[in-house]
Amino acid sequence: MPLQLNQANLQRMPAPIATPSYDRAAVRRGILHIGLGNFHRAHQAIYLDDLLNRGLAQDWALVGAGVMSGDAAMREDLAAQDNLFTVVEQDAAGDNVRIVGAMVDFLAVEDGHAPLRAAMEDPAIRIVSLTVTEGGYYVSAETGTFDPSHPAIQADIANQGAPQTVFGVIVAGLRARRAAGVAPFTVMSCDNVPHNGDVCRAAVMGIAEPQDAELAGWIAENVAFPNGMVDRITPATTPARQAYLAQEFDLQDARPVFCEPFRQWVLEDRFTAGRPPFEEVGVQFVPDVTPYEHMKIRILNGGHAIIAYSGGLMGIEYAHEAMQNDLVSRFLAKVETEEIIPIVPPVPDTSLTEYFELIRDRFSNPRVEDTIRRLCLDGSNRQPKFIVPSIADNLKAGKPVPGLALESALWCRYCYGTDENGAEIAPNDPSWDRLTAQAKRAKDEPDAWLEMGDIYGSTARDPAFRESFTAALKALWRDGTETVLRAYLDG
Repeated sequence: MPLQLNQANLQRMPAPIATPSYDRAAVRRGILHIGLGNFHRAHQAIYLDDLLNRGLAQDWALVGAGVMSGDAAMREDLAAQDNLFTVVEQDAAGDNVRIVGAMVDFLAVEDGHAPLRAAMEDPAIRIVSLTVTEGGYYVSAETGTFDPSHPAIQADIANQGAPQTVFGVIVAGLRARRAAGVAPFTVMSCDNVPHNGDVCRAAVMGIAEPQDAELAGWIAENVAFPNGMVDRITPATTPARQAYLAQEFDLQDARPVFCEPFRQWVLEDRFTAGRPPFEEVGVQFVPDVTPYEHMKIRILNGGHAIIAYSGGLMGIEYAHEAMQNDLVSRFLAKVETEEIIPIVPPVPDTSLTEYFELIRDRFSNPRVEDTIRRLCLDGSNRQPKFIVPSIADNLKAGKPVPGLALESALWCRYCYGTDENGAEIAPNDPSWDRLTAQAKRAKDEPDAWLEMGDIYGSTARDPAFRESFTAALKALWRDGTETVLRAYLDG
């Protein structure tokens, strides 16, 4: 019978599994992290675990928190394991399995977020970090800035004593620390959002300013919101993967994480009340993270979108299988080299061509088993960040965008809700009903898709883009994905 993961069983783990070398009972909390999804647990938590294993950062342990109803189930599962979890790095060389012990508590998930607010008042908490997904920052694609008119934001502004959004809770926590004379914490976004620190600051200030101008001024003067670029491919954990861990390593874990070996974190060194020495474990501190963000979001995340919707329409299940498909892999290479990489600004000490080759290798890793469906998820939030900016930059430079227009048309065709074989595509976006309705209209009226100003912004009004998009969508419906890809690749 597989060994149950918990603190008592750590000493019984088989040799291939690495376990914490530090005394978990002796480390002290310092970071409150909101959003304990797979990415955080394979990324930020790993860097901190590396530090603790070196005898460093003993007063920077993680406290986990969530604001969504599903977070309560995760808390229950992790609490039963003493907040331990397994991270399995996989590639052609094999598996690297480790138990991560950097999280020492997971707060109760309650309406009104009282436990979360109380933790933010604790002087020991000097960093509040976030992974709340790309769509969790209330950014308007039309303006590219924080949208204070969103109903959830308006509700938090009007009810400062009962905030519901994570940013409303952060404002409440900062208000309490100011009143108590306690130094504020750093707010550190770890989401895959351009200028994530600036975006996070805009959301916090967007709630604080209408509530209390003096508090807003204090936050502006005293609270740091560092920008950071984060990277690691971390697919969803399936029951089959859990079973694999039990069968191959004799370990029972309700919340294991599987990921690629590669990881990267580029961070601006701006912190309000200190930070762990992350540079000791590979975090790159830079004065301006912008070039790294552009590189990663345009080339990697944009690349994921390029293979996702073409692969999804052809019934391909995994990213590595898409890369094995000649049409999809050539489509990726052509769009990247002709329309994305040329408009990505230079990155210090980095070859963009070599970076793209690394990306291709990572996409092709068969052990990760990253599903095409996951890559297609939440296009309404991802396209405005990963694809539309590249379209806009090319258009500003007077360059055509046939490949990016085709990618956008593939997304539209995907959102129709059936693939090339007629199989139903299950809802795969928070706005799926809206997207499906627009895609059905767009089958005969392609302009209907571009009416979504919150996604395309002013780009939709560009005649060259509209023409390319219209031609691509009509061709997809007339000829099918494979034929259209061939035509594009043939020039």
